[in-house]
Amino acid sequence: MIEADRIVATVCPYCGVGCNLQLHLKNDYIYKVTAPFDSVVNHGNLCVKGRFGYDFIYHPRRVTIPLIRKTPQQPGSRTQAFDLDEWRVVSWDEALDYTADRLVEIYRRDGAHAMAAYLCAKATNEDNYLLQKLFRALFRTNNVDHCTRLCHAGSVVALQQAIGSSAMSNTAAEVIQNDVFIVTGSNTTENHPIIALQMKAAVERYGAKMIVVDPRRLELVDFAELWLPLKPGTNVPLFTAMAHVIIEEGLVNEKFVAERTEGYAEFVRSVEEFTPEYAEAICGVDRELIRRAARLYATAERGAIYWGMGISQLSHGTASALSLIHLAFLTGHIGREGTGLNPLRGQNNVQGASDMGAMPFHYPGYMRVDNPENAAKWERAWNVEPGGLSRELGLTTTEILSHAHPGGVRALYIMGENPMMSEPNLNLTRQHMQQLEFIAAQDLFINESGAFADVFLPAVSWAEKDGTFTNTDRRVQRVRQALPPRGQARPDWQIICDLAQRIEARLGRPQSAGWRYAHPSEILAEVGRVSPEYAGVAYDRLDEQGLQTPVWDAQHPGTPYLFGDRFPRGKGKFHPLEFVPVVEMPDDEYPFILTTGRVLEHWHGGTLTRHSHLDDLFPEARAQINPVDAEMLGIQDGMAVRVASRRGQVILRASVSEKTSAGLVFIPFHFAEAAANLLTIDALDPQAKIPEYKACAVQVFPAREDELERPEARMERGRY
Repeated sequence: MIEADRIVATVCPYCGVGCNLQLHLKNDYIYKVTAPFDSVVNHGNLCVKGRFGYDFIYHPRRVTIPLIRKTPQQPGSRTQAFDLDEWRVVSWDEALDYTADRLVEIYRRDGAHAMAAYLCAKATNEDNYLLQKLFRALFRTNNVDHCTRLCHAGSVVALQQAIGSSAMSNTAAEVIQNDVFIVTGSNTTENHPIIALQMKAAVERYGAKMIVVDPRRLELVDFAELWLPLKPGTNVPLFTAMAHVIIEEGLVNEKFVAERTEGYAEFVRSVEEFTPEYAEAICGVDRELIRRAARLYATAERGAIYWGMGISQLSHGTASALSLIHLAFLTGHIGREGTGLNPLRGQNNVQGASDMGAMPFHYPGYMRVDNPENAAKWERAWNVEPGGLSRELGLTTTEILSHAHPGGVRALYIMGENPMMSEPNLNLTRQHMQQLEFIAAQDLFINESGAFADVFLPAVSWAEKDGTFTNTDRRVQRVRQALPPRGQARPDWQIICDLAQRIEARLGRPQSAGWRYAHPSEILAEVGRVSPEYAGVAYDRLDEQGLQTPVWDAQHPGTPYLFGDRFPRGKGKFHPLEFVPVVEMPDDEYPFILTTGRVLEHWHGGTLTRHSHLDDLFPEARAQINPVDAEMLGIQDGMAVRVASRRGQVILRASVSEKTSAGLVFIPFHFAEAAANLLTIDALDPQAKIPEYKACAVQVFPAREDELERPEARMERGRY
């Protein structure tokens, strides 16, 4: 039996739950991962990714040396280079000088509009803060964004409009205090497994009633009081019909509505047409189920709503999230323990990256960039001359690439993201990537996007650096270095600081101590000096259970739930809604609706889990279809099938399952060899700019076995 030299406490690098981990090390090698039983987040529980998904650190294809492409790339003819033979090994000085020279050259020639950066929800708070600071303070652009644009942007915009805050209002573990809770647009057992355990416990041990609203028959349906199997993209009529029932049957919390909200009278008029009968005709959900769900939620003492990307990843994602917010306003199920509006965040630090200003519209602390007072605060903090920071809203993730052309974005810095897997309509994304003049990639592996880069800067994994993550319920927790960096890899924050000093010198900006930090704790302290919600967050206060923001000062204990007395905008605002169908409805040529999502064993673009033995558990993409559809198409389980949309096609194996409703096809988005986003439509929510990943029209046909990608082709592409 192996005995550990030491055990290092840290936080899981995968989903937004933020589970506490104990890394057991022997001779600087992680041989086991456990979880502390006294953790307030996961109580000793871990999912398969948290317990076994750390071995990507040691994968032989991990890049631990700086690289520059041997063949200079030209806009319009840029190619992917996975093979290390297509790169030359360079020193850190050469890599950083080359990167600084190219970025400054483009900035001087084309200005701030030509510069853009993808920040990263897998990186720490400190990493994200510094990269947005670099592009804002040195290149004077707000063209910075990260994956929240592709997951919960609709939720963020809706919550900002209605409440004035975009964070999860309560703590996930409070689900055991719910009498009734709604889970919608979230395959929680696979996407947030530890929260799903708590949901099951709420039902089985504490007697809570769960309502599941989802097109697929998820595992949670087995624990639910009600399952409402709506058609994809019909959230607004269903939840507004529930609001109609609550109003018509006198179940409104009149005191809460009168004291805490505005716009109610206009909202009431707007829901008159949204009867359960009207909703049934659109959603396909029985009208009596809608009524029962409305009554159950409205009459609870403590009701809550938990949702995922099935709500937000639509061209009307903002309206979908607003339809949920209205239910909480009508019933008063917000502002108390065991209630709330709870968007479940997908990546380990998507909440923290957003808090750190990794968005084109906000500085850290959600301070609007077009507000002169906010800009002035950060100019003082960053030693920028008055008026130096841009007051212009930046480009979002999806807009950055669509602006990749002469006169638009010319230089792109990618930290840990993979747009060539995460963007919709990937054939078009490829064309945009090819148009860029300069690309820098900072990552662990050369993924589908890094293969387009001109320079590769090797970063360390989460186990090789210090920092903080902020989980889905706003808990800031310590990430502790357990291992020395492999090879020449360096922590992201150090790479950014060294690059910033080079850029600062080349631009002749006033040099200061603003890029010289001895430890990430100094970076977080800088955030807290300007961002009030992090004012009391300090490393020496995070050792036990972390702190839930806002933390207003050094004595403040943190905030488990929000909005007890008031909303940040004052009163919560009702927004009358209209039903807008998904952009691309099924028709005779493309008769099925495609929806995409995650599976338990993998994570997002696969850069980490597909370089782990987790890949052995779920080694290939599967198109999940209903048995009725499979019989009609002559498709059997495990058979090769071709799934095509108006934008592209993929060939993969079929998984015939009643988990997927008739007329629906589900494909996970982790697999480059059958990338679901070759099919998805690039229609955007006009407010949140989030793509419609959850619904587009496809056709399905049997395919030949020899059309499936050969395993050796994956090796040729550098995936394994």
